[in-house]
Amino acid sequence: MRVYIPATWPILARMVKNGRLDPMGGTAFALTPKLRESYTAGDEEELEYAAMAEAARASLRLLGVEFGLGEDDVPARRVVVAADVEATLRPDLDDGAVRISGGVPMSAIAAVHVDTEEAEYAVRQAAGAVDAADMGDLDAEFLIGEAEDHELAWYAPSEIAFLVELG
Repeated sequence: MRVYIPATWPILARMVKNGRLDPMGGTAFALTPKLRESYTAGDEEELEYAAMAEAARASLRLLGVEFGLGEDDVPARRVVVAADVEATLRPDLDDGAVRISGGVPMSAIAAVHVDTEEAEYAVRQAAGAVDAADMGDLDAEFLIGEAEDHELAWYAPSEIAFLVELG
């Protein structure tokens, strides 16, 4: 199953160093039956994009925690790792949430999606507002939208180490 794993720059760097990705809490996102049902229209590619967007929003949550811990030198970029692994449904979370057991080896990584430098200001603002947006704060939701207006850049597995090195 193609899954989209939320991450941050430090998680990506650890993945390169260790040769595997250890998803936070084993949580990832995928095109689940429940996610498919929540859309009235859309082809397979559009629905996969919706799963990736859920992972990108979860990446904002991870960034919010890192910034809250004083990690201000962390690049304010959403990171989503696409991988092909076994996963089980998580009906207790969002429509596209799945659980992965164990680490994801580099051989299972299909691609990495990362914000460009131009998105950093919007992403930093959104990371601080994601909880308020979840609670219905319209100003916070606007900040999330500003970050989500930036498309994530795509990188092949062979480019990940180079991407992290350039930091």
